[in-house]
Amino acid sequence: MPHPLPALIVVDVQRAFDEWEAAGQRRNNPDAAARIVDLLAAFRASGAPIFHIRHEGTKPNSTFRPERTGYAVKDEAREQGGEPVIVKRVNSAFIGTDLETRLRASNIATLVICGATTNHCVETTTRMAGNLGFDAQLVRDATWTFDRVGPDGETHSAENIHTMTLSNLNREFARIVTAGEVIASLAALRQ
Repeated sequence: MPHPLPALIVVDVQRAFDEWEAAGQRRNNPDAAARIVDLLAAFRASGAPIFHIRHEGTKPNSTFRPERTGYAVKDEAREQGGEPVIVKRVNSAFIGTDLETRLRASNIATLVICGATTNHCVETTTRMAGNLGFDAQLVRDATWTFDRVGPDGETHSAENIHTMTLSNLNREFARIVTAGEVIASLAALRQ
């Protein structure tokens, strides 16, 4: 029987992104971390499973290398006792990890995905979750990204990248939801 509760997948809420921002990189969704805190509180209160994904950089100059300050998880999103931490080295939480094995062993069918960044590790993890047959829900107000320069030299805003990523994933790979909707549905399951 499928697990009655969804699992929260918290992707890469690490200090490296704060360091990028401090260095002048512009991002969207400034309240995303607060929404992640809300989700963590709701999942903990309902006893629903939580999986923390942490990126470990492999390139010499990566801000995500374990010995660098950016590797640490932001204080407000840190795991609590018993919540598993899964370390990945690529942009999907399913590649080179035991995440899928753990989810299947617990008969978890629904994944609520949040974290950073919308168009990299969150998107890749969400696409794979959908392809692997999970009911994936991507929390639009609990993820964020940064401005990027495209191959043509044109700067694309974080807001446009975020919106396009959500549009690409919508209904094909995942349902796009808000933190409020997820929290309300969790509360309804507990009644």
